[in-house]
Amino acid sequence: MERKHEKYETLLARCKEIAPTPTAVAHPCDESSLRGAVEAAEIGIIQPLLVGPRSKIEEVAKTTGLNIAPYELIDAEHSHAAADMAVQLAREGRAELLMKGSLHTDELMAAVVRSGTGLRTERRISHCFIMDVPHLDRPIIISDAAINIFPTMEDKMHIIQNAIDLAHSLGIEKPKVAILSAMETINPKLQSTIEAGALCKMADRGQITGGILDGPLALDNAIDLDAAKIKKIESPVAGRADILVVPDLEAGNMLAKSLSFMADADAAGIVLGARVPIILTSRADSVLTRLASCAVAALVAAARRQQAGKAVAG
Repeated sequence: MERKHEKYETLLARCKEIAPTPTAVAHPCDESSLRGAVEAAEIGIIQPLLVGPRSKIEEVAKTTGLNIAPYELIDAEHSHAAADMAVQLAREGRAELLMKGSLHTDELMAAVVRSGTGLRTERRISHCFIMDVPHLDRPIIISDAAINIFPTMEDKMHIIQNAIDLAHSLGIEKPKVAILSAMETINPKLQSTIEAGALCKMADRGQITGGILDGPLALDNAIDLDAAKIKKIESPVAGRADILVVPDLEAGNMLAKSLSFMADADAAGIVLGARVPIILTSRADSVLTRLASCAVAALVAAARRQQAGKAVAG
């Protein structure tokens, strides 16, 4: 297994300190998705519950040489049924994570958001990429590049809070949040700059907690100290951002893929805001990226258990 980036290695190492997390894997009926679940289990990150057509999963395991004997296999007739069953396992508390197999993301998310039987909370559901960019000294969280197409300002409040909570789970005590736009000054003609200013004020008023916000910031002065100094931006966030909040899905998707294909970055992904963290992997993901996605979700679940324990003790 090729391990290129030390930041992901750090995440994997942290998972050795926690027990494998019970994970409902919805419809792992191709080599890519089944191998991802099995390899994450073999190094102790997850404890998979394989949900899908038994005959298909067993056939994939046989033809690819994957040993699924140690793992529970829950029969479900087809991909829609597998998504529903995986969500039910999470609702019942048997699974603390949900993992996408070889079904469409829309199928899984439809089961997640379904009224009455899904996993919705009072939070807006959002996606985060945890980017391992080789020349940066820290992982960078980008949100939202996969779920919310044109998020409202209220949506962005939830998107930011989800990202901050994720950063806490990864050991970043006070994450620095850059709200991105095409410029670093508020311009009434550019809505994203107005929203950035308002979101920062919401943080000042305690509507967003746990992080340090600044914006609008352009990408260069959000992540590069020299760029921030040239623009004479005095800010605890500029040049030091841990979290990049993008204006919309298109911008986030282009940013993440630019880093992946032009800066040799890896992009682990997780969906937050539901009752359990959701692992969305792609067939194009490297082995390390798949494992990192599982590791991030497991660390989030562990942090939630710790918070719940404190609440009970308190």
